[in-house]
This record gives sequence, C-alpha cells and structure tokens, in this order.
Amino acid sequence: MKSKILTTPISNEDLETLTIGDIVYLTGYLITSRDDVHQRLIKQHKPLPIDLAGRAIFHAGPIMQEIEGQPGKYRVISIGPTTSMRMEKYQKEFIRQTGLKLIVGKGGMGPDTAGACREYKAIHAVFPGGCAVLAANCVEEVEKVEWLDLGMPEAMWVMRVREFGPLIVSIDTSGNNLFENNKKAFNIKKDELVEEICRHVDYLQ
Repeated sequence: MKSKILTTPISNEDLETLTIGDIVYLTGYLITSRDDVHQRLIKQHKPLPIDLAGRAIFHAGPIMQEIEGQPGKYRVISIGPTTSMRMEKYQKEFIRQTGLKLIVGKGGMGPDTAGACREYKAIHAVFPGGCAVLAANCVEEVEKVEWLDLGMPEAMWVMRVREFGPLIVSIDTSGNNLFENNKKAFNIKKDELVEEICRHVDYLQ
C-alpha cells in the first residue's frame, strides 16, 4: 500500500503506479458533481460550465454558507460523500466526455466505471464516511459555484483544496475493483463457514 499526493491537473502518469488500496491526497481543484450534473451532461446534452479535463470530481452534496458582506462568496460547513453507485449508469460516458482523472465518493462503483477507468486512465477513490467536517477543513477556498439553480446539494461547487483525504483507491487504471474483489473473497469465506456450521447445527423441518 502506497501513499501519494495528487495535484491537479492530474496526468495519466500520475495514476499509473497506483493500485487498489493505495492512499492518495488531493491538492488543487475539486468540483462537486453528482446526480443532476451527470444527467444534464449525459441525458440533456448540456455542456458543462467547467472544464474537468485532468481534474477531480466529488460525489457530494455540501452544506455551504454565504460569507457575510461578500455576496456570492461561500465557505464550506460540511461536505460528506454521496453514494457513488448512484452515478454508475452515467459515469463511463461522463469520464469519456470530460477527461476527468479522479472520482471521489462513497462506496464502490460497478463494471462500467471500472472499464472507463481502464480505457481512459482514471481512478475512483473513497473518502471515509462520517468525516464531512474533516473534509471541509481541507478546503482552502470555494472559488465559484455553477448551476446553483439545481439547489445547493446538486450544484457544481469549484473548490481549491490542500491534501484533501485520505482517499482510498477503489478502482485503478487497470480496472481492478477493490469492492468487487472484497465481495468475491467474502463469498468464498462465507460458503466455507456456512458449510461448516451446517455440519454442527440441526434444525426442524
């Protein structure tokens, strides 16, 4: 297991040595992009207002507070990850169209995303759940917000972060999938344990 700091813009070479289970931290730009953003690009074919090439997105719905006396300027109160699997049906095409390199969220993603990470050299990483205030402390500045008409959780918040993390690599550029590998290993152990228990436990029919 390795630890590495990624800085935007992220290149293919930055990601090629990473494997599932490695720990990364992000410095540079992190942009929130969840359900509605994905749907606007993929289903409604609306161009994104932000260039995501070489950048990182966060599946998250933050709580923001407008800074008193500074209209249009915000600070992050809390920013916890959203379940990434909700974006699975859009993520492959989203990666292809945008050229993004890092996806941050909660939980694993499926085969389409793994295939896209392999084909377009991107990674998915998991931010630990329950650490939304810690995440907010890694944000140096909220530079701007786009598509605020979607509401605070769904808007695209452009944040400058420093050593945002820890992030656990769950899908690497070879398409290896940490969560799927863990499921297979668990099922093998589960079947063996159930078989052993059944040899010692009787039940009524």
